[in-house]
Formats: sequence, structure tokens, C-alpha cells
Amino acid sequence: MKKNNDGFTLLELLVVIGIIGILVALGTVAYSTTQKSGRDSRRKQDMVAIQSAMEQYYSENTFSYPISCRDASSYLKSGWPVDPDNSGLYIYSESCTETSYCICALMEKNTSGNSGTNCTWNGGKTHYCVGNLQ
Repeated sequence: MKKNNDGFTLLELLVVIGIIGILVALGTVAYSTTQKSGRDSRRKQDMVAIQSAMEQYYSENTFSYPISCRDASSYLKSGWPVDPDNSGLYIYSESCTETSYCICALMEKNTSGNSGTNCTWNGGKTHYCVGNLQ
């Protein structure tokens, strides 16, 4: 008598499903990490744009920064930037005076940094800060 071997065994199917599950889990983690890095990169670019707007305001207004940081938003192409994750305002700290400013955005990953003089935020989380260049 000849045995009919036309299908897969239950064990073979379970092994293949397990391997596919592991690959999907790894892909999801990698995708999530890439998304966070992309949003952090966008936040850094927006903060540098804010810094450029503040410096432009400084050069056009008798060498003084705006007292309210938002007064420099007219120097930004699309107005004050929104967070790429939730379309709301950035979670940040800001301090503006006529002689200096410091604006910080909350990052999702452990990539902190500063651009400007004496500009840091001690909120216990990772931030990217921009400060006055003058």
C-alpha cells in the first residue's frame, strides 16, 4: 500500500507560523525605532529653524530678541512648528529675554544636544535645546 503525503504536518505548520511571528515582531520593533528617529530628526530641524528665526529677529530689531518667543514666528515659513507625533504643540521649555533665549523640545529617543550658548533644560528627560548665538 502506498501512503498519501500530499500535505504538511501540524508540526511543520506550527514551526512556520512561529518563525513568521518572530519575524513580524522584529520588523515591528525596527519600524517603531525608525519612526522615532525620524520624528526626532524633524524636531531638531524645527528647533534649528526656530533658532534661525530668532537670530533674524535679533538682526532686524535693534539687536534684541523678542520678549515672547512666539513673536519670532512671523520669520518662520509655516508659523510655529507642530509636533510630528501628535500634531500638537511641542512639549518644550522656553525662556526668552531681550538679551538671550533658550528653547528646548522633548525627544523620544536618547539623542540630546544643544545649539547655542548656555542652553540646557534639566527636566529629567532627553531634550534638544537651541539658544542665542549672539
